[in-house]
Amino acid sequence: MSSQKSIKLSNGPLQFSAVECGDGPIVILLHGFPDTLLTWSAQLEFLAANGYRAIAVSMRGYEPESQPDDGDYSAAALSGDVVAWIEQLGNEPVHVVGHDWGASIAYGVAMAVPDRVLSLTALAVPHAGRFLAEIHRHPRQLLLSWYMFFFQLPGIADYVVRRNNFGFLRRLWRSWSPGWSFSEQEFGDVIEAFSQPRVVESSLGYYRAAIGLHSLSSGRSAREQTAWPINVPTLGITGTQEGCIAAEVFTSMMREDDFPAGLKVVEVPEAGHFPHRERPDFVNELLLSWLDTHDSGG
Repeated sequence: MSSQKSIKLSNGPLQFSAVECGDGPIVILLHGFPDTLLTWSAQLEFLAANGYRAIAVSMRGYEPESQPDDGDYSAAALSGDVVAWIEQLGNEPVHVVGHDWGASIAYGVAMAVPDRVLSLTALAVPHAGRFLAEIHRHPRQLLLSWYMFFFQLPGIADYVVRRNNFGFLRRLWRSWSPGWSFSEQEFGDVIEAFSQPRVVESSLGYYRAAIGLHSLSSGRSAREQTAWPINVPTLGITGTQEGCIAAEVFTSMMREDDFPAGLKVVEVPEAGHFPHRERPDFVNELLLSWLDTHDSGG
């Protein structure tokens, strides 16, 4: 079994902590909100044991060294980080795996440099353009996405997230994965990360850069993105007990026409928003099969 090693990746002056494990084709693992790179603990050793170099990275803003002076958390900036990492790692084609915001960013990477992405795996978040453009057609999903509206309130939302030792984030975990009994250590990693200077503001900045109250309800902000073609083989994974983006919404927004290089969608039984944490064995085997199938771009 390969041992894990801490490394640093960069994009200009920004520095990103990462953990890598194994040798072989590179798999870049992108975490979401509210989470950390430790979300991939069960995947790092498994992928390394099966011939891959797995690299889990702390995303922009989740540590002081990766917080940009201009506060840019736009989709282009977030995807640009990953493109820079690919170049730093040798500029050879890699596999990209993203959960939650990491999935949204992964779509952008696949669009920006499809020749550098062997395969894409997106957990919990469907085609990002479809989601922003069509969420207003799904009343139940609008209710589930209430927190996106709330995050548009600078100062107020930031305070509430921090209050009671980040009890708000704990509430999200419980409602998003109602069948998962996560440990205090697992959630403690999130508390530790979000307790760093300006991590709360940075993480909420993703939502503030991507949407506004009016654009979310009307779908206008993503109108041009609905034609996003993802020219990379894509595996979409959602949990049947998903409480953040409903499984039926996920599957309805993952359409073969948007993925001309191929699309496979899988619902993980008895899992919520964090299927890779809740059912790691199931997801690991699914992921390995997908990576092996697309390891040479075929």
